[in-house]
Order: sequence, then structure tokens, then C-alpha cells
Amino acid sequence: MSKKYPRDMIGYGSKEPRVTWPNNAKLALQIVLNYEEGAENNILHGDKNSETFLSEIIGAKAIKDRHINMESMYEYGSRRGFWRIHKLFREKKIPVTIFGVAMALERNPEVCNAIKNGNYEIACHGWRWIDYQNVKKSVEKKDMKLAIKTIKKIFGERPLGWYTGRCSTNTRDLVFEDGGFLYDSDSYSDDLPYWEYKKNKKQLIIPYTLDNNDMRFATNQGFNSGDQFYTYLKDSFDALYDEGKTNPKMMSVGLHCRLIGRPGRFQALKKFIDYVLKFDDVWICKRVDIAKHWIKNYSNK
Repeated sequence: MSKKYPRDMIGYGSKEPRVTWPNNAKLALQIVLNYEEGAENNILHGDKNSETFLSEIIGAKAIKDRHINMESMYEYGSRRGFWRIHKLFREKKIPVTIFGVAMALERNPEVCNAIKNGNYEIACHGWRWIDYQNVKKSVEKKDMKLAIKTIKKIFGERPLGWYTGRCSTNTRDLVFEDGGFLYDSDSYSDDLPYWEYKKNKKQLIIPYTLDNNDMRFATNQGFNSGDQFYTYLKDSFDALYDEGKTNPKMMSVGLHCRLIGRPGRFQALKKFIDYVLKFDDVWICKRVDIAKHWIKNYSNK
């Protein structure tokens, strides 16, 4: 136990920072839409196997050929799901962060144009939607640079946020090395942003969520109806809003075009947004807005 432990098990502990959000909001609510369709595992992309993750086929087996059913489920996200969700965000004037996989975005200029003309932030979700756990650091670094370059080419400026999702032990180091990200979201460890330090550098971490997340429609012991998803989101919101009367926090909601974009799930999202819009003391914002606010006001927290 005398050896320095690389994990921070304490965080803010009992000394919660007294956070003041804009307009004294009791809660910062941040919605993420993941755009991954067209960058998943596929032999068309040079991969050895088909995709197995986050589809209607729970427990899907990898096959060494094209998996046409899997492909079409992902295609639903880009062909229909995105547009259903985009229409809602536009009508309700909801600011959203896109976790965009660069290869996927490059395959759909029409979606990119909608993002450019909408109230969105593009955060980088990597070059590929694959698991980087066993990918060499040099390859992961090359993919990170390509992702940044591609997003800059499409949208005119580099992304200020990073989230791999299926990250490796090298990912955080690569974010530090790049030095151009205002925040990194490859963490689920808190309800507030925090700083991580390496030597003479520091990086803002804005934790994400895998529980307030529609991915649980596609996992074992997950949501099996929209009502379950809505109830879970509402309970999370209500608990954090109540805490926010004395110690404001943030709440993340994670969405996927091919999952929440299905009609039978979409109503739950509409219902949740209508619920939170009844509150005038909640800051609904983009992730980069939280980053800029934290950097300006809590550089030492």
C-alpha cells in the first residue's frame, strides 16, 4: 500500500465545492447525442469481424463477413433516427453536444449540414467506433489526429471536447499530449467536473454517464420500455435538482441515433424534455459551455 496508487478514490469527498451555475441554476443539464453509424466494426472498414455492440441484437456474435442485419440497424440511426431526434431538439430549442465519430460524420454530409445549422457542439468521439483497449498507442494516436483533422475539415474548427468511450489506458495521456482539448469526458466518476494533473499540465474532466443512457435498451438488465427510461431520467433529475438547492451538480444524458431514434423509445425522450422545460432554474447547455464556465470560475477546484 506504500506504492503510489494511480487512481483517485477520494475526489471532492466531504468537501464539495460550492458551484454557482449561470443564473444561479440548481442543475446543469447536458444532453449528448452520439453519432457513430458508419464507423462501427465492419469488414468494409478493414476490420476482421462484424460489430457486436449496442444494437437490437443483444449478445450478437462477431462474424468474419458482412453482417447485413447489424449493418441495417446501424443505418437506421443515420437514415431516420438522427432526423427524428434533430427535429425535436430544433422545435424545443435544446442545445446539444454531439459525440461525433469522424469516419461516420464523413459518410453523411447531410447530417453534417444539419449539425452546422443547429444548436450543436461537435465533440470528437474518435476516428472509429471500435474498442481501443488493445490497440497500440501509436495507432490510437494516429486515429486521434485523423479524427481531429477530419472534424476540422468538415466543420471549420477543431473539436474542443474528447470522448473515446471504449478507451484504453493510453487515451488520457494522448489527450494530455494533444493539448488542444478544453475537456475530456472519458470518465464516469463524479457529478461535477474536476481537474486531472500530469507533471506540469492539467486537463479538465467532465464526466459522462452510462446509466442515464439509452444504451441500456441494448444491454442485459437494461431498459425494456420507454417508461423505464423516462422514470430513471426523471428520478436522476429530481435527486440532483433537490441537491442543487444547496450544492448544484451536473447531469448528463446519453443518446444514440439508432436507439432512442426508434419510435417506441422516442416518446420517453420527448416526455423527459417536456418535464425539464417546466423548470426555469435549470441550465440546459452544451458540454463546452460547462467547460468554459469551469475554466473561468474554478481553475483550482
